[in-house]
Amino acid sequence: MKCPFCGSHKIQVLESRSIDEGNSIRRRRNCDKCGKRFTTHEKVDRALLWVVKKGGKREPFDREKIRRGIHRAIEKRPVSLEVVDDIVAGVEREMMRKQTPEVTSRAIGAAVIRRLKRVDKVAWLRFASVYLEFEDLEDFLKLIQQT
Repeated sequence: MKCPFCGSHKIQVLESRSIDEGNSIRRRRNCDKCGKRFTTHEKVDRALLWVVKKGGKREPFDREKIRRGIHRAIEKRPVSLEVVDDIVAGVEREMMRKQTPEVTSRAIGAAVIRRLKRVDKVAWLRFASVYLEFEDLEDFLKLIQQT
């Protein structure tokens, strides 16, 4: 491990803790050379999971793509980054449990929507409006009335 700020290999681990229901380890680290602190995450490499898009295109499952979508939905909302990490981890676990090498983007989006709805209704609505490709106010009203 080297410091992302100065490149030094003289790094100390300050704190380690299990996250993601024991599937990952979060470590707080400190660089002896520049004194900056940073966080790393360790997790087991998993079998490759493929996402089948609406048009039939296949691409590798990407946690960061899900995280970016959620970040856009929670912008200026009182949702912590830890909650975002929990949502992403939960979606990944749900997709891995399907025990199939391919999942649909629709299944991933639905899993995110379910979790966001429990966390923040505005973020849920924002994410759903993009994911479900809302065209006008009627689409928002229909979704709100369904719940």
